[in-house]
Amino acid sequence: MLTCVIDSHVMRGPKPMSNARTDRIRLAVFASGGGSNFEAIVEAVERGALPLEVVLCLSDRPEAGVLERARRRGIPAVVCTPRTFEDEAAYVAELLATLERHAVTFVALAGYLKRIPAPVVHAFHGRMLNIHPALLPAFGGKGMYGMRVHRAVLAYGVKWTGVTVHLVDEAYDTGPIVAQEPVPVRDDDTPETLAARVLEVEHRIYPETLRFFAEGRVVVADRRVRILDAPE
Repeated sequence: MLTCVIDSHVMRGPKPMSNARTDRIRLAVFASGGGSNFEAIVEAVERGALPLEVVLCLSDRPEAGVLERARRRGIPAVVCTPRTFEDEAAYVAELLATLERHAVTFVALAGYLKRIPAPVVHAFHGRMLNIHPALLPAFGGKGMYGMRVHRAVLAYGVKWTGVTVHLVDEAYDTGPIVAQEPVPVRDDDTPETLAARVLEVEHRIYPETLRFFAEGRVVVADRRVRILDAPE
């Protein structure tokens, strides 16, 4: 069984390691849309609730609203669109070079709709999170994002949905789960009303989960993730 404590640089193993923090996470946020989760993360940093530095915003869409949110705050904003590259190898090389240029040590996917290439996942093994608007493993996988998820939840008739924050692996929505919070489904919900309530939870739970990593409190044993108590 692999057991490790995650810090901002490496997923250590195979034996449990010290949980002491030695440096500050330098975070890149990947987003394809308006960037409300990006905003929630940055606001948590600004009010002192999240001890890390947001050093890069990356999007696959030049029209994404998240880019303007980043620019207003003086955070470097980069567009990296796969179809503009000759092949995936060139795309991967540019992604990794961009992350290296900004000395990124951790990545948060926040409504990022492109699959992360395996070499990038491997480079940030244990240091890349995604947020999903349902309780995985339900209502996840390729093509399940945004309003598609909420429509599927209502169509299936479940009584609870929620939010999942998980580590990223090579597949869609299958990495070890770090945090989850349920959201009740109401009889009169529409996809829009349900999405709004789920998003409120996303804005709170994502910065909280990132704080666990920033404080060096995350332990992974195979697929099971444990959060250590905060130091007194």
